[in-house]
Amino acid sequence: MTVLRIMAEGRSNRHHPHNLQGVLQMAVEAGSASEGPAPQEPMTQERMEFLRGALAEVCKGQTDEVEQMKQCLEVLSRDECRERGSEEDEEEEEDEREEALEMLSELCENLDNARDLMKLGGLELCMSRCLCHSEAGIRWRAAQLIASCAQNMPEVQFYLLNQGALLTLLQLTDHDANSTVRVKALYAVSCLVREQEAGLQDFLSHDGFSVLMRGMQSDSEKLRTKSAFLLLNLLTSHPEHKDTVLSMGMVQQLVSVLRSPHSSVHEHVLGALCCLVEDSPRGVNDCRDPSLGLEELLNQRVQDLKGREESLEELEFCERLRAACFQGQPQEDSGMDR
Repeated sequence: MTVLRIMAEGRSNRHHPHNLQGVLQMAVEAGSASEGPAPQEPMTQERMEFLRGALAEVCKGQTDEVEQMKQCLEVLSRDECRERGSEEDEEEEEDEREEALEMLSELCENLDNARDLMKLGGLELCMSRCLCHSEAGIRWRAAQLIASCAQNMPEVQFYLLNQGALLTLLQLTDHDANSTVRVKALYAVSCLVREQEAGLQDFLSHDGFSVLMRGMQSDSEKLRTKSAFLLLNLLTSHPEHKDTVLSMGMVQQLVSVLRSPHSSVHEHVLGALCCLVEDSPRGVNDCRDPSLGLEELLNQRVQDLKGREESLEELEFCERLRAACFQGQPQEDSGMDR
């Protein structure tokens, strides 16, 4: 058993809170366990000692976790150009690197740890060595770590954007031979651009919508679904970019995806089409192109989805899109199933 695995098991057996909010929650839970209403009197010596102990445990836990992160970074920093050992030794080294990245991802769910990892140089190491590693298991775990650190952390997001992480992640999403790497890279992209204006501008400058378009044409079901979901999210949050997306021929591409065997990706694709036609004559005209056969496709899809509880949202998108694009056209009215 490696040192990192022992450390991971130690973490799973420790239940100290990670921050002041956790301490307060611990105090509330301890108080609620007593019978009767809380006494309206000054804090007892016993309770003060309890809180002191809880705070000491938090400080100890945070120190322990910083040390664990440092040990993980030591594993990732080892010189891979040194003399090669046996194949078994190489596999063990690989396993340790993967364990180190997994542990860092877990630790960095705590936002304070994500910030500390950045200050320790861990994110720079992750980008310079791990995202471009020859082993797919290292690459996708590195992308997962970046996603864990970037989520809801503007300070870390700005750092990663300034280091050029988004371009690297988009390239992995677009070109990596391993589907898991592509999916995890796109997840990290999402964590850098959603609700982050600087990230969105960087995404646009690197033609990110084209990456999503190609992702929806992938052989990977997960990548298709996540690409369509991110497209829907961005169009919902930033309708001002609809013309950019329409000029790429996105409507034609989305309708092509709808003609593939039915899957979970279709709900997000229909939602994206609804966004593209809302308050957009150009979007409506694109959807009305007779060569697409979209009206007939929507009519058939409505019939297929009716009565299916799990497909209510997809059915609603079909109805909205059909009403926005085809309701009221003289030659089409008699055939509308409304």
